[in-house]
Amino acid sequence: MAGTAVVRRGILGRKLGMTRVFDERGRQVAVTAVQAGPCVVVQHRTSERDGYEAVQVGFGTRKPSRVNRPMQGHYRKVNVAPRQVLREFAWDGDVPPLGSDVSVDLFEAGQRVDVIGKSKGKGFAGVIKRHHARRGPMSHGSKYHRRVGSLNSGTTPSRVFKNRQMPGRLGGRRATVSDVEIVRVDRERQVLLLRGGVPGVPGSVVAIRTAAKALRAAARA
Repeated sequence: MAGTAVVRRGILGRKLGMTRVFDERGRQVAVTAVQAGPCVVVQHRTSERDGYEAVQVGFGTRKPSRVNRPMQGHYRKVNVAPRQVLREFAWDGDVPPLGSDVSVDLFEAGQRVDVIGKSKGKGFAGVIKRHHARRGPMSHGSKYHRRVGSLNSGTTPSRVFKNRQMPGRLGGRRATVSDVEIVRVDRERQVLLLRGGVPGVPGSVVAIRTAAKALRAAARA
């Protein structure tokens, strides 16, 4: 964002779903609403103790009975209730104190972020849906329609190479959408409106951090 220093920061949120808004020129913009925070700072990672610098934040709530004793002690150190999700973010500038809240005030409209979540699980899928392969002729005389096709030569190499594109499980894994624009920041409701779609189903937890592309551009400047 022009006039704003690019710093490493991050927050956790819950995907609410997609909607649309209109910009100052009246153009329709598809956005994803994310209930970002409030998160609580649970731990500071330091170079002297851990070998790297980071801030651990927690999001959501969890019953104390569902947390084992080591984690209960982890939360007791900073006098906060157990959290549903813990994540670490690299952090530049002023590090928030332990036990303090982190909110959408970290971000501004027009800023670029990376959004990390778990993609929708779509079960077992074939090569056309999973890898966008081309199908064969669909006429009656063809015996090849949506099958995988030849995998490798028989005599040489007499095996199937690793990473061959074949049918299998589709989705349900960690996914990152990079360089997403923040369209609006609703500080009253603690909601971020992000341009386009982000990974995950409505209700899933996503991590939002400063875009790596923006950090590289700032480092070159």
